[in-house]
Amino acid sequence: MFMDDSVKICVVGLGYVGLPLARLFSTKYPTIGYDRNPARAASLMEGHDAILEVSDELLQKAIADGFRCTGEVQDIRDCNFYVIAVPTPVDENNNPDLGPLLSASEMVGKQLAAGDIVVYESTVYPGVTEEECVPVLEQASGFRFNQDFFVGYSPERINPGDKEHTVENIRKITSGSTPETARKINEVYSSVIEAGTHLAPTIKVAEAAKVIENSQRDINIAFVNELSKIFSRMDIDTKAVLEAAGTKWNFLHFSPGLVGGHCIGVDPYYLAQCAQRHGYNPEIILAGRRMNDSMGEYVANQVVRLMLKKGIQVLDAKVLILGFTFKENCPDIRNTKVIDIVHTLEEYNIQLTICDPWADATSAEKEYGVKLSEKVPEEKYDAVILAVAHREFSSLPYARLLKEKHILYDVKGFLDRPVDGRL
Repeated sequence: MFMDDSVKICVVGLGYVGLPLARLFSTKYPTIGYDRNPARAASLMEGHDAILEVSDELLQKAIADGFRCTGEVQDIRDCNFYVIAVPTPVDENNNPDLGPLLSASEMVGKQLAAGDIVVYESTVYPGVTEEECVPVLEQASGFRFNQDFFVGYSPERINPGDKEHTVENIRKITSGSTPETARKINEVYSSVIEAGTHLAPTIKVAEAAKVIENSQRDINIAFVNELSKIFSRMDIDTKAVLEAAGTKWNFLHFSPGLVGGHCIGVDPYYLAQCAQRHGYNPEIILAGRRMNDSMGEYVANQVVRLMLKKGIQVLDAKVLILGFTFKENCPDIRNTKVIDIVHTLEEYNIQLTICDPWADATSAEKEYGVKLSEKVPEEKYDAVILAVAHREFSSLPYARLLKEKHILYDVKGFLDRPVDGRL
């Protein structure tokens, strides 16, 4: 085991999780960020993060102080503390896709030297680190687990776009494959995490803790989404109901909405598959997923219903969708549920205009086949759907954008002005 003053860190995967963590580690340790996309690494070395998780000021200071980003494997061979922070998505059938994680494990395994530590940050179900990743590390390195190299798990808790709860301000769970490894990993993380750490007794406990965090939130949002459907039928304002109920001291505050992104919309499937492998069918977890996955289609159908009630011709109607990212004031389009609104409205042959000042238009067209406008075209629309509450949409001239007979649907209850519908 190496000494504290010889820690040299490599963070594999420079996305929403890896880059902020690598930048933070670089304030105390020699740190290299590796991304398999050389263009991403080169762009970061120019001092700008296109996904806006790390400010130009912080990134440029880190680079000036020695932080490096690379797309070349040979640049990371001198490291001895590897952190893998690559995506763990689901496939088209909502089954966990461990491909990126195992590929990163193989790459890191080929770089390992005796005594090295590999820490996983990617969200997984309990058992993946030791049962899926370790065998790959052993095969690629030719080393023996817990003799020649060691592993740990410290689940990411990044909230994309959140500039208050940044990585150093969120308490971190740590764990290790041996008591000594766990202590070492905890010391490294606690040296940069201002909010402190929680050392879990085993890697599986840490894995399980991560996967239930977002599953719990998913289930609670599913509950209020179901309430919104019920109260809509009863012509009751869901937001007003939640505000009234929220006056009780122990009422949990959740709002209805579209549940996308790479965490809440994905993690429950990892837990569900793990449960099924152990012979248990998780009814509540999967019911919550079904509810939340249905909300994009539900919003679209609600808009069409309201248009018909007002006598607005649906065929070839002009509809403006405001927002395409999975959450407000953030460029992240991963697993956005706005696409479900788009697909459902397209079935009615509606003419759609989609505007999002945060999302990258090239990425949206490549991943989803949709064309985005950065600015709202000055036209008249039969309906406007405020799908994502970007701050730029608070002051739009809605009166100039809407025809005399129109629908304004505010998904998140973002606007102060009267609207025709919301969740």
